[in-house]
Amino acid sequence: MSIREQLANAGPAFTANGHAAIQFATSAASVSGGYHQLKRDVHETVLDRVELERLARYPQEQVRQEIAALVNLIIDEQKVLLNENERRQLTVEIYDEMFGFGPLEPLLHDPTVSDILVNTARQTYVERRGKLELTDVVFYDDAHLMKVIEKIVSRVGRRIDETSPMVDARLPDGSRVNAIIPPSAIDGPLLSIRRFSVNPLQVSDLVNLRSLTPPMAQLLQALSQAKVNVLVSGGTGSGKTTLLNILSGFIPEDERVVTIEDAAELQLRQPHVLRLETRPPNIEGKGEITQRALVRNALRMRPDRIILGEVRGGEALDMLNAMNTGHEGSLTTIHANTPRDALTRLENMVSMAGLTMPAKAMRQQISSAITVIVQAARMTDGRRKIISIQEITGMEGDIINMQEIFTFQRTGVDKDGTVRGNFRATGVYPKFAERLRVFGVGLPDETYDPAKRFEV
Repeated sequence: MSIREQLANAGPAFTANGHAAIQFATSAASVSGGYHQLKRDVHETVLDRVELERLARYPQEQVRQEIAALVNLIIDEQKVLLNENERRQLTVEIYDEMFGFGPLEPLLHDPTVSDILVNTARQTYVERRGKLELTDVVFYDDAHLMKVIEKIVSRVGRRIDETSPMVDARLPDGSRVNAIIPPSAIDGPLLSIRRFSVNPLQVSDLVNLRSLTPPMAQLLQALSQAKVNVLVSGGTGSGKTTLLNILSGFIPEDERVVTIEDAAELQLRQPHVLRLETRPPNIEGKGEITQRALVRNALRMRPDRIILGEVRGGEALDMLNAMNTGHEGSLTTIHANTPRDALTRLENMVSMAGLTMPAKAMRQQISSAITVIVQAARMTDGRRKIISIQEITGMEGDIINMQEIFTFQRTGVDKDGTVRGNFRATGVYPKFAERLRVFGVGLPDETYDPAKRFEV
């Protein structure tokens, strides 16, 4: 039985008290702001006539068709003047309000959008190709935006309210979500969504986008296959997670991999992958599961490699211990602007573990655990590039020694703002080259030839 038939029969899942809920002006869709009011009114009328819990049991396509029929019925009853395209658009948006994320749905289905930034109900920006753009997406009010935020966080077992006004969550497709609401957000709820690509970038895509060169891509693949410990460093939005995902993709399929993240983002295609995720404390302040606890637990799971989404605190020490005790080829990321800054931040994080350790001993552990630092950066034109690959060669006194293998040298900016420069090898022959050869993934000597430059 269709929704319309159940409505006519006043079945238990549907009520017939929606007729007088609103009155539409025939020009509602043509006046300024009239369309949003019309959509809100029709939405409320549909909700008056259906019971969502029962409706959710029907096949999705049937629900979509019947909601469309019900919307058209309401429009006809109230004699609202809408053409076919307007009716279709209204139906889609009401369906999105009921079963999706409302005004955000078109942006979430737009493959060119990499970030969605909602600055209260009145303003929404998106990032396309590294540049921010203001959209015409608006919410009814802050209460409407709050409903969307609550729908997002409730699906992953998180909560957000005045006592806990900040939350990290993820969408069903894995996109990373951060929300902060009053009283911490003064002007109203704020929502940030880092889009998660359905088809993650491959290393060939980065080469085509001129984010790195073919020799650099070959080196990264060899490092992963030779079980070299790699630290990916970069600022916010520089592509660290994308690069981590690409490096993880080179791991052989016969290895057991454990991933640990605050919000699950990695898309590993290997068959033997165990995914762990942190959990915040509940309303009583209990039940928190930290990254450090998950790293310790991962060590008991017989992993061949551990991939830590990002080191932020004391878990850095446990990660270094894992890298030094048989879990070679482990990977992690860190927020830092240069490889040297990454080491300094890592040292500070180790000190957060609560152990009293001399600085020299701490640096020795870092230098023995990590072999390569890959520095990612976001250029002023929005493009992302691998600007440095450096090898840690050991200690000299109290200083960790590094040597740069590949670098990106910026040479200028075009009139349209495009950053120009070139990739090149520095001419340094890395110490890890012998390890690559032993693992059967050695690279030819011309890989490190400084005479070869790749202009971008």
